[in-house]
Amino acid sequence: MASILTLDELDAQVARDRAAGRTIALANGVFDLLHVGHVRYLEGAKAEADRLIVAVNDDESVRALKGEGRPVMGQADRAELIAALRAVDYVVIFPGRTVADVLLRLKPDVHCKGTDYTVETVPERPIVLSYGGRTAIVGDPKDHSTRDLVSRLNAR
Repeated sequence: MASILTLDELDAQVARDRAAGRTIALANGVFDLLHVGHVRYLEGAKAEADRLIVAVNDDESVRALKGEGRPVMGQADRAELIAALRAVDYVVIFPGRTVADVLLRLKPDVHCKGTDYTVETVPERPIVLSYGGRTAIVGDPKDHSTRDLVSRLNAR
């Protein structure tokens, strides 16, 4: 199982990985109800580098982004589920609406986003370019969503 780390712990681990010559990818998201689209996204992200960090939005940022009634699961549970996936090496929970501060701190070689973006539309792309990283679009088509799952469950 992957390690769930604080940002300070992760910063030190990334330094050790870089010293060993490993590349780093970072993916991020809410991961409120884990579904196959999430798994495919994270497997695609893992293929971009030697180590995969997954940054999970904290509960407060999920409420701000997704609205009342979200998250369905708390941040500790969401982080633990993500950490259990074989593609994931490290998990960090982050505050805020964007992952910008995590990117600036860790400077991953690759920032991975899902297929609902293009490289040009990723909001954090200028940050990634500023330190010499690259942005990759990974995963399958966005045919799966937590919003749809919640709607189907509520309709029962």
